[in-house]
Amino acid sequence: MKQEFSTAWEGSKQVRKQRKYRHNAPLHRKDNFLSANLSKELRMKYGKRNVPIRKGDEVLIMRGKFRKKKGKILIVDKKRTRVTVEGIDRSKVDGTKVSVYFDPSALQIEALNLDDKKRLKRNTVVRAESGSKPKEDKKVETKSKSETSTETNKSKQKESKDNASEKK
Repeated sequence: MKQEFSTAWEGSKQVRKQRKYRHNAPLHRKDNFLSANLSKELRMKYGKRNVPIRKGDEVLIMRGKFRKKKGKILIVDKKRTRVTVEGIDRSKVDGTKVSVYFDPSALQIEALNLDDKKRLKRNTVVRAESGSKPKEDKKVETKSKSETSTETNKSKQKESKDNASEKK
């Protein structure tokens, strides 16, 4: 395998290659790895499933020892793709408190920090607020095989009757 980052890489089933891709990616690509799911209310409001995490967002921890706890994002570490949450600490043996780092995939965004104007321009969040409608789930009606076969038979019968009446 090559040492440096490959822009032509499309994917692999091998986990070692996936880890290598994420580890060697440049910082502007690691931005996308720092995305977290939006809550159901925010999904409906903005029409998006996930958004990159920023400092000041309020999140809910979904996995691990601290799950179901809420807090604000304090630090976003792009280089290591880790995030710290306010109020979530571990105490060391000597009694000092240390921040716990989370993977963004283990978090759910409850409230967005919209103070940053660049964030509004960069993401489609501004489009949703400006009046465009969010995406709605389309329900497709499926017909059973027997229904479709009876419909095709009826249409064939009508065509044959029409052809017969034209010949007379």
